[in-house]
Amino acid sequence: MTELAEALSALRRPKLLLDAARHGQSGYRRERDLGRLLRAPRLPAAPRAIAALLAEEDRMEEERRSGAGTYSLRRHVALLIALLAEARAFLAGWPGAEA
Repeated sequence: MTELAEALSALRRPKLLLDAARHGQSGYRRERDLGRLLRAPRLPAAPRAIAALLAEEDRMEEERRSGAGTYSLRRHVALLIALLAEARAFLAGWPGAEA
């Protein structure tokens, strides 16, 4: 859990992106959103989901910084929403977030 907290606290993103992600957490539904974001047929356990979300979000951040034409603000915000929600659920020990 310490590694997760460190990884999340190390995220340096524009305030507007993080504000949008924080506000969007209330609409996040793991069963509906996680598989779509990770392009996975089955939902992974929280630690694997968080690792995959961190990797994909990092890729999106690189695209944003480089000005790539493939960058999607909508997807970036959705990834941040999922990342924050999954981390919160995992750290709180919520059902479905077991290791």
